[in-house]
Amino acid sequence: MVDQLDIKPGLAIPLSEIELSFVRASGPGGQNVNKVASAVQLRFDALNSPSLPEAVRTRLISLAGSRATKEGVIVLFADRHRSQPLNRDDALTRLTEMIRAATHVPRKRRPTKPTLASKRRRLDTKTRRGAIKALRGSKPKLD
Repeated sequence: MVDQLDIKPGLAIPLSEIELSFVRASGPGGQNVNKVASAVQLRFDALNSPSLPEAVRTRLISLAGSRATKEGVIVLFADRHRSQPLNRDDALTRLTEMIRAATHVPRKRRPTKPTLASKRRRLDTKTRRGAIKALRGSKPKLD
């Protein structure tokens, strides 16, 4: 059994920081769905995790969106599969992918000026559209 979740080289999260609870899944499944707790609810306290760098932590919480609570706890619910081990692996995989996406540092946008040719094209298009719309006006009165 693995004791940590490997995100990428140099970044791993101990499984002790992840809380897994098993609940009954909803949906079809006959009598079995009322007896077996096969769905997994994963809780990871991202805000207080010592394993995550500060930049990754803030990006992860914003990336989680509605899956993150106000306290910075990420809650994932996995009930795609009928068995508990598969749902557990699914939840851990989804958390891993979410953290891996948060480790990606977005490039800083460098504002650029529009080229002279693009300005001319834009103004030419506006002139043509204006001419078309001017033809839609009311007919001139012949007196």
